[in-house]
Parts: sequence; structure tokens; C-alpha cells
Amino acid sequence: MSILVTRSSMPDFDEYIEEIKEIWDSHWLTNMGPKHKKLQADLKEYLGVENIDLFVNGHMSLELSLQALKMQGEVITTPFTFASTTHAIVRNRLEPVFCDINPDDYTIDVSKIESLITDRTCAIMPVHVYGNICNVEEIQRIADKYGLKVIYDAAHTFGEKYKGKGIGTFGDVSCFSFHATKVFNTIEGGAACFKNPEFGLELYRLKNFGIRGPEVVDAVGANAKMNEFSAAMGICNLRHIDEEIAKREKVVERYRERLGNVNGIKLSPIQEDVQSNYAYFPVVFDENVFGATRNEVCDRLAENDINARKYFYPLTNMFDCFNGKYNVDDTPVALHISQRVLTLPLYADLSLEDVDRICDIILNI
Repeated sequence: MSILVTRSSMPDFDEYIEEIKEIWDSHWLTNMGPKHKKLQADLKEYLGVENIDLFVNGHMSLELSLQALKMQGEVITTPFTFASTTHAIVRNRLEPVFCDINPDDYTIDVSKIESLITDRTCAIMPVHVYGNICNVEEIQRIADKYGLKVIYDAAHTFGEKYKGKGIGTFGDVSCFSFHATKVFNTIEGGAACFKNPEFGLELYRLKNFGIRGPEVVDAVGANAKMNEFSAAMGICNLRHIDEEIAKREKVVERYRERLGNVNGIKLSPIQEDVQSNYAYFPVVFDENVFGATRNEVCDRLAENDINARKYFYPLTNMFDCFNGKYNVDDTPVALHISQRVLTLPLYADLSLEDVDRICDIILNI
């Protein structure tokens, strides 16, 4: 049987059917209906944030958050991320400036940020990678010193806490993805968490075409509203999220037992003061020590119907759509990791026997 790199968590069928019965009664399918409002309230409490709004997907939460901040100029970010991060910047006619990552947890290298700041810099968009949390204190120190906005791509960190605080409380905005592949999903969906309620009003307007009132449309917005069926899935999944994360933890523990002391294999660190959600299990292969390349390991797993993922490869500053505009040599650590990292299958229902089979294949190459 094929093992996927991830598998969506879902509630029992009957639980979801019960949740959506009210939608049939009301015929309210979208446009911030009762399910949307309930999920919004539930997530605000669970994530421990001041304000939250929901979106059709995580990308639109990023893109519209940048638009709502009304910035011009350059945004310092990292190329070691999914396409959405960089594209949200570019689609707002802002210029991404790529900062390298640190080799330990693959988040933005805060020691290199200040050297990239110019008189055109308006914001920093760091990425919490694989559930590893950025150095939020140092990023905020730099932002305060230079008067910059901070927008976190928090797609990988749903439910995580740092020093007891929800990860969505950091920066001016933290944006989450609720895509089917994430720890918590609404089938498709996303959210933005923020402190400033005035910003929230602007964000709300932009996700609804820029409409301010029945006869006033004074911004060029988008249609980025979460529908009621997605919200209902989120309500159900949130009831079970702690149990799902606990299952993921057991999978990660078994991987660490099997691969933690293997020469040529580097595992992601266990961060201090972080309550993890066990989102991903990245492994970095040193081919000179391990004896096989990342690609060879990936191919051998595929031969056994096991789907691992080269995540993130290629770097976003290598994308064809940018036509060689950016110099990948400016981010050598990110390039090095991207050529050697493989995320192994990880989801709540992955059996420990399957984890052992995956590890056996890797260790016997």
C-alpha cells in the first residue's frame, strides 16, 4: 500500500454530517455565516490571539495582509519556503530581498538581516519552517530599531507556543494555512492573526472585494472568504486537534529513535521553550558521510511506493518565473540545505510499523 508524504486529518463522517445539517436548514453557504463566525471564535481562543480573520486559503491571508499594510519598497524574506511567501510579496508589487537561513533550524538567519536593510526596506517576512520557530525576539528588535513591519508566514506552526505564548501573537501579522496537508485543515483555508483592530477592518474589506458598504467600494480587493463547509470541517477538526498532534508526536519520536544517531543524517533540532505541533520531519543527508544522496534516498523510497518530498526545492529565488533575476549564491546555506533535505512521511495515522519500514529502507541503501 502506498505511503503518502502526508494525509489529511478528518473527523468521523457522521460528525461532519451533523455539523453541516444547519447549513441545509439555513441555505447560508458563504459570506461569513454562522459556521465561519463560530470557527473564528474557537480559533481565537485556541490560538490565544487578540484578533483573527479567516480566508479561503493561506496564500490570500499573506497577500491581503501585505496589501492592507499599504507598503512600498523591499521586503526581507527567505527563499527557503513555499512559493506562496515570495509570490505574495511580488503580487503586491513589492521587491523580495532574500536573506540566507541558519543551518541549524532553517529559519531566517537574523545575523544577516541588518546588512540587507536599505532606505527602501519596509518589512521583514520571516518563515517558521517545518514547525521551527524563528528568533522572534531578535526580529522584533531589528524591526523596532528600523521602523519595519513584521509579517510571519506561520503556515507550519498551527497551535504552537513559544514561552507559553501562541505563535500567532508575534509580529504585526501572523498568517496560517489550513490546507488539507497541514496539521489543522479546513479542506482549504487560512487565517491572519493581528493586534491592530483597524488593520483588521481593512483586511476584512479587502477579502470581500474592497466593499465598505452597500453602495461604497473604495478599494481593489479580492474574493477571499472562507465558505461554510470549510468552516464546518475546521470546527470538527479543532475538536480533535490535540489528539492528532499527540499521534504525530509518537511518529516523530520513532523516527528520532531510528535515525537520530546515524552518521551523515541530520535531524531538525528540538527547540527550547517551544510547544511543537510536529508538522514535518525533515532529514538532511550528507552524501559524503551517509553514502547516498538525497535524490538516491528519495528514489529508493519511491521504488517501494513511499512518497517523500524535496521540501523546499528549488529555492524560490531560483524559480523560472523570475528569469534569473536573483542570485542564488547570495543564499548559500539555503541552497546547500535545499539540495540535501527530504521530508519523510508524517501524519497522525501513520503506523509505527510503516515508520520502521521507511527507516529500514533508508538505513539499508
